Amino acid sequence: MRVLHTSDWHVGRTFHGRDLLGDQEAVLGGLAELVTEEQVDVVVVAGDLYDRAVPSGEAVQTCVRVLSRIREAGAQLVITSGNHDSAPRVGAFADFAAAGGLHLRTRVDRLHEPVLIDDEHGPVAFYGLPYLEPDPAKHALQASADVPGANAEVESRGHTAVLTEAMNRVRADLADRPRGTRSVVLAHAFVTGGEGSESERTIAVGGVEQVPGSVFDGADYVALGHLHGPQTLAEHLRYSGSPLAYSFSEARHRKSVWLVDLDADGLAEVRRHELPVPRQLATIEGELDDLLHGPEHAEAEDCYVSATLTDEVRPLEAMRRLQERFPHAVHLEWKPATGKATAPLRYAEIVRGRDDNSLAARFVEDCRGAEPNDSERALLDEALHAVTGAEGAE
Repeated sequence: MRVLHTSDWHVGRTFHGRDLLGDQEAVLGGLAELVTEEQVDVVVVAGDLYDRAVPSGEAVQTCVRVLSRIREAGAQLVITSGNHDSAPRVGAFADFAAAGGLHLRTRVDRLHEPVLIDDEHGPVAFYGLPYLEPDPAKHALQASADVPGANAEVESRGHTAVLTEAMNRVRADLADRPRGTRSVVLAHAFVTGGEGSESERTIAVGGVEQVPGSVFDGADYVALGHLHGPQTLAEHLRYSGSPLAYSFSEARHRKSVWLVDLDADGLAEVRRHELPVPRQLATIEGELDDLLHGPEHAEAEDCYVSATLTDEVRPLEAMRRLQERFPHAVHLEWKPATGKATAPLRYAEIVRGRDDNSLAARFVEDCRGAEPNDSERALLDEALHAVTGAEGAE
C-alpha cells in the first residue's frame, strides 16, 4: 500500500493580507496528479484542514474541489482535525462521507476505531487522533472509559497524558486485530525534537506543549501534523509540514509530502516529494534608495518581500515606493543603523517643561527619526489650535 502523508493545509489563510486561496488550490489540487503518477492508495491529512474554526464559504468550496479531485484520482482519504479546526464541523456527515472514500476522524470517544483499508497483504488500520486539547480531551476520554485499553482516570494534565491514553487505546485495539495488521497513526501534536516556525499557533498548556516520540511506540508509521517544516524525527515518525509557506520564517523550507510504502511486514520505504512554490519568499535589508535601484535585489522582484529599512530617517510612503519595484512586498520594518528606533523613551524627562507644540514635534521626530519641517510644523500648530479652540468653546 502506498500512502501520501500531508498536513496543515490551512485553507483560507492569508499571507500578510494577501489572499492565498488561488495558490492553495493550485498546489493542493496538484496532489491529485501525484496520486495518479505514484499510484497512491490513501492520502492522509494530519490536521488543520482549515485555518479557522469557522472557515469562509470560499475556503470550504476550495477544499471540496481539492478533495474531490484527489478522490477522483483513485485515492481514499483519511483526515483528522487540528488545533485550528472545529472538530464537529470538520467531522459533520462523517458516516455518510465514508461511503464515498472520505474518512473524517474527529471524535475523541472513537479514536480507537480505525479506518480499515486492505491491500494484497491484508488490512491496514488507520487511526486518526484529532487534536487533543488536554482538559476537554481528558474529560472526553474519561467519559468513554469503557473501551478496551482505557483507564478510568487520566492521571495528570497536559498533552503527554492525553496522548498516552489515546495511544493505549490504539494499541489495545490493534492487539485484538488479526496478526499482521499494519497500522498508521495520524496525530496533531508538537513532538520533542521537532522544529517550529513563526506561523504555528501555540498549543502550550501550563508552559508545556511538547510530547516525547515514545508516546507513539507500536505504530508502523506516524503521520504528524502541526509543525510547518517537513522533518524526520525517526524513520517511522515524521512531519510533512504545510504545503505552502505561511511566514517568512519558512523561507528556507522545501515544502513537500511524504510517500510511504507499506509491505507485508510494515514500513518498507519513505520518499520525499517536493511541492511547487507559487511564489518565493525574500527578505531584503538596506536603505530605501539602495533597495529600489540595487541590481543585487533583482531576483526578489517577483517574490513576496519582507523589507527592513536602515535609513536614518523613516522614508515617506516607503511601502508604496517599495511596491513600485517589488509589487508583492507585504511586510516592512524600519530599523535605522544607529538604533534610533529602539532607543528607550524616558517619558518623564521628555514631557517636563514642554508645551503641546514641542511635544507634537518631538513625537514626529521619535516616529520618523527627523524633526518636522516648516510646513509640517505649521500643520501641527493648526491642528493643536483647532483642538484647543474646540475645548475652549465647550
